[in-house]
Amino acid sequence: MSSATAATRTTSRRWWWRKACRPPPGTACWRATYQADELRQQTAKSHGKVRVIGSRAQLRSFIAAREKDPALLAGWLTLEGAHALEGKLDNLDTLYRSGYRMAAPTHFFDTELSGSQHGLKKGGLTPLGRQWLRDMEQRKMIVDLAHASPATIDDVLTLAKRPVMVSHTGVRGTCANGRNLSDAQLKRIAAQGGLVGIGFWNTAVCGKDVASIARAIKYTVKLIGAEHVAYGSDFDGAVTTAIDAAGLPRLTQALLDAGLSEAQIRRVAGENVRDFLLKNLPDDDA
Repeated sequence: MSSATAATRTTSRRWWWRKACRPPPGTACWRATYQADELRQQTAKSHGKVRVIGSRAQLRSFIAAREKDPALLAGWLTLEGAHALEGKLDNLDTLYRSGYRMAAPTHFFDTELSGSQHGLKKGGLTPLGRQWLRDMEQRKMIVDLAHASPATIDDVLTLAKRPVMVSHTGVRGTCANGRNLSDAQLKRIAAQGGLVGIGFWNTAVCGKDVASIARAIKYTVKLIGAEHVAYGSDFDGAVTTAIDAAGLPRLTQALLDAGLSEAQIRRVAGENVRDFLLKNLPDDDA
């Protein structure tokens, strides 16, 4: 088969899937698949310089390529809140096929799946949420507990058979408020192999400088070990953070000043996320 024929057949399969399986326009699920398609179109224009990772094999391939070209970039698709499911677990297959590999059950309000830390009821997993957790784990999709209510965190940690991530949060040990994780929650997450991303904004660290971020990271490293801590900046364009990406060297220096070793900083600054994904992404390239 010629490469042109193979490319045509691949394009046809992708077009068939979009036409046959894309949700109705205007729905939250449709918006999520549309955004995933837009991202893939942009990565295609990069000629391999930017990649979307969907499996362990793809991540291993990217790591090998980046050793030869450090300018390469990669990321993976996640959902901050499972609102795109619209209460229908069948939509999880649609989102998986679009490339999503991590999702939180909620964001700023309670959903059909669970309670939010910011919600009215702040309950735990609903019966639908418990099935969602099983379906997520069956697909080897990563569960994100950022913004989850304490009851939801407890329920997920009780039922989960795979490690979870908290992509962006603070810790009450340095910044006591309801948005942040308690010592007990941190220990449970770490005991199950999970990863905690420390945020860079004021509510997360009770400060507007890199010293506040470093203080939270140091506290968490001491409590649960450097292997369970990561950066959770929340660089989303809406949240005001102490630094942007260009300021990361300042954070490195603040962590050195706080007493962390270079090896610990490397783990927190990226190695832990890399290793977590190598262990917990799906095996195949679907």
